Amino acid sequence: MPRRPKCRRVGHVPRVNYFKPAGVPVVDLEEVILKIEEAEALRLKDLLGLEQVECAELMGISRTTFQRILVDAHRKVADAIIYGKALMVQGGNYHYDQNFEGEK
Repeated sequence: MPRRPKCRRVGHVPRVNYFKPAGVPVVDLEEVILKIEEAEALRLKDLLGLEQVECAELMGISRTTFQRILVDAHRKVADAIIYGKALMVQGGNYHYDQNFEGEK
């Protein structure tokens, strides 16, 4: 029996959780779901420019787990952009920590 996934620590939950291509009705779009912890991984690594080891420590996970989350996030965002899909940010296995040290 596999062990339960460890909760990921996040310090920012996006205020806007839905993005779609302009000019395409929502009913005509496929949706890609980006988990909150995947959005946090993008924020820490790509937006703030932290090293993966730092990001993993901040989120309370191993570096390899962080790498896997980041790869999944990049794939989902690329899928939405390249194929014109809607991107919904929701769900995941995380807990919000308002005292998070992720800001530069």
